[in-house]
Amino acid sequence: MPQDGQARRVLIMGAAGRDFHNFNVVYRDDERVEVVAFTATQIPFIQDRLYPPELAGHRYPRGIPIYDESELSRLVRELGVDDVVFSYSDVSHEYVMRRASQALAAGANFVLLGPAATMLQARVPVVAVCAVRTGSGKSQTTRRVVAVLRAAGRRPVVVRHPMPYGNIAAQRLQRFASLQDMDGANATIEEREEYEPHVEAGTVVYAGVDYGAILEEAQKECDVLVWDGGNNDLPFYRPALHIVVADPLRAGHETSYHPGETNLRMADVVIVNKVDSAEPRQLAALERTIAELNPRALVVRARSPVTVDRAQEIAGKRVLVVEDGPTLTHGEMKFGAGVVAARQYGAAAIVDPRPFAVGTLRETYMHYDVGPLLPAMGYSPRQLREMEETIAAAGCDLVIVASPVDLRRLIRIERPAVRVRYELEEVGTPTLENALARLLQNRKGALAALDGTTA
Repeated sequence: MPQDGQARRVLIMGAAGRDFHNFNVVYRDDERVEVVAFTATQIPFIQDRLYPPELAGHRYPRGIPIYDESELSRLVRELGVDDVVFSYSDVSHEYVMRRASQALAAGANFVLLGPAATMLQARVPVVAVCAVRTGSGKSQTTRRVVAVLRAAGRRPVVVRHPMPYGNIAAQRLQRFASLQDMDGANATIEEREEYEPHVEAGTVVYAGVDYGAILEEAQKECDVLVWDGGNNDLPFYRPALHIVVADPLRAGHETSYHPGETNLRMADVVIVNKVDSAEPRQLAALERTIAELNPRALVVRARSPVTVDRAQEIAGKRVLVVEDGPTLTHGEMKFGAGVVAARQYGAAAIVDPRPFAVGTLRETYMHYDVGPLLPAMGYSPRQLREMEETIAAAGCDLVIVASPVDLRRLIRIERPAVRVRYELEEVGTPTLENALARLLQNRKGALAALDGTTA
């Protein structure tokens, strides 16, 4: 432990997102603390980097090193770490406590920062869309929220959870209003999956690293800010309305993953998504949990129907299915919209790409049990080439592209390909229109800000 007058030595565990935000908001200007390192996991190619001095501030003129999480115990001992701050999402409660045990055994405290310490206050109402797990349906829910707000005459802007996988300093504050903006930023497939549908619908998207600076710019061009969350993380901005998407196909995960359970307990509105594909027992189990943990929440049922361009081409074909990457990997889903489309439109078989995987894609299959599907992994030009090679070698008749981004713009797919899209549709009542009207009016000042009246 530090002596009187000495700064506490802090190590932040992360995955290139929440970790940087926690540093910026809580630790960057705190003279009582010295952040000696970050560790990184979940995302390829982010270790062995540096949190740059331009973002780290005057107290860190050489920046802050980023190490692989596998070095945690050694780093705690050798760097004299007092506090290990866990700062990433979509991991089981058991996983979190195993990391806690590791930190404690190495001699450090284990810290979880709460939302009150890390959420920033906006000048405009914030509608936050979060989830209990990756792959629950945040993206289509966010698009639906934006559509409802726009239909009511509002000017929404989306701020997306961070994905700074490239040059961290250059990604401090990013604004995307066109596909060309994404090309200019060398956006990865994962980034494009989140930004492109918004941009195609005419919505401006902000993202980056410094979410204080991002907030200052984003709120200048909107009257409602929509927080589009990542994984199952908590909002970075204090919401006037907190919407959380739950997945009945993984009933039970809403109370066993961090910080998804926190989101569920905090929610104003819970979207029970995928009611068209879940079994009644799964829906009943999930809704019992919601009623137990958060009885005040408004529960909205919804489905995610798929649409396919040239759907008739699927019938009788041997198809290779490309699904959203994070949903299959740390999201642990065994199927997505592509598999639903393959079954719905009569594919003869789903071709297993695993025997044909090359390079880092083979490593992905070794690390994650994703089944006979191809996760859309494109964190580097090398991975894009590996996806091309894997698809070409698989010998399928047709490729079903169920990633939210049109991969045909990014990689060469020599086989015929169809694209799958999916949007949120509420089932019965209440709806998201009801949620936005009913709950915002219960938040002091929020309705006034929306309507331009005085609270």
